[in-house]
Amino acid sequence: MRRSEIRDHLLETALRLFNQKGYQATGVDLIIAESGVAKTTLYRHFETKEDLIVAALERRDEEDRREMREFVEKRASDPAERILLTFDFLQLWFKDKDFRGCSFMAATGEHKDIVDPVFRAASMHKRLTLAYLEELAHAARYRDPRRVADEINILHEGATAVAQVVRTAEPGRQAKRMAAAILATMERD
Repeated sequence: MRRSEIRDHLLETALRLFNQKGYQATGVDLIIAESGVAKTTLYRHFETKEDLIVAALERRDEEDRREMREFVEKRASDPAERILLTFDFLQLWFKDKDFRGCSFMAATGEHKDIVDPVFRAASMHKRLTLAYLEELAHAARYRDPRRVADEINILHEGATAVAQVVRTAEPGRQAKRMAAAILATMERD
């Protein structure tokens, strides 16, 4: 494998294990064993486990936001409809056999200090997702796009937390109905 392929393989392995076992419970030795690379190879790519976690979160952030954007853009051109389609995207995620909740919330739960690089990487994902929702609300010409984004985001987060426990897509469907009711009350230009 080329250097970039090894790095990608390490990140994919780490993401899978962090999702299954958690960040602190997943040791470097397990990542090495599962990935089939030497310890020196892992440390050549990531100086510390924290560096690996941050890189994994950044990878997950890029993938998740890109996938959501592509999902909604393929299914609707109307920005208000796109806002609601974000809940359909969540429902697909909730149905995935590997769904175990939000890896970013899990990361902040295990790395609680707000100056911790892991906490900051997870927090950045949340801010960028909120910015995307605000972008959709702007495009839909809501008078208060920040408020729309904030309220839709709270529904996203709540649905994800409940889906983690009940392991069904129903929280996504319920949150979408609530979002539609909220959007119907919001003024547009």
